[in-house]
Amino acid sequence: MKEVVLDTETTGISIKEGHRIVEIGCIELDNLISTKNKFHCYLNPERKVSEKALEVHGYTDEFLASQKKFIDVGDQFLEFIKDKRLIIHNAEFDLGHLNNELSLLGKNKIKNEVVDTLTLARDKFPGSPVSLDALCKRYRVDNSKRTNHTALIDCDLLAKVYINLIDQKEPTLNFQNQDSQIKVNNNTVTEYFKKIILPTTDELKKHKEYLKSDLKKNFFN
Repeated sequence: MKEVVLDTETTGISIKEGHRIVEIGCIELDNLISTKNKFHCYLNPERKVSEKALEVHGYTDEFLASQKKFIDVGDQFLEFIKDKRLIIHNAEFDLGHLNNELSLLGKNKIKNEVVDTLTLARDKFPGSPVSLDALCKRYRVDNSKRTNHTALIDCDLLAKVYINLIDQKEPTLNFQNQDSQIKVNNNTVTEYFKKIILPTTDELKKHKEYLKSDLKKNFFN
């Protein structure tokens, strides 16, 4: 099954207060590798952006007024995510807003399989910060371009975080018995490990002879 890393930006938090989606971003993964197949759009929410939301994503009412409405892209979006597992950070929020948009068009709710990376992170690091920024820091994912929350940038970061989250190893430890190098922010870093050196056949033979002679000395003395 292919996967889609998904993120939205909205005019505000509460659907009950009439808040709507202003941006949808999706990046497709195949076997955890980006296929370069993306879905992205800005949306006219047909209402004003709250001050708090404006501080988060920076999309003004003037900019959004000239964008398409969800009714114009809804079918295209549904086709893009069809039969794919969705990877979302705090899935309840994004799915709540997406299902609200679909209900306004008289369409069914999203029924895709969903992986909530927020839940994964809370299970793996109980009591630790699990925001996207915090996870980027933990896994050494460069998030310097995230000056504002934008859907596609957040999807790209989340894809990298997700790959680390489902790996059973701790992010900074990698015990191996062979030389290994990793890339961190375009710098090559050699991982530390204790190399295992197996004894030769001759060394094993001499060791057995030593043990036999030592046992004889202890027995007869």
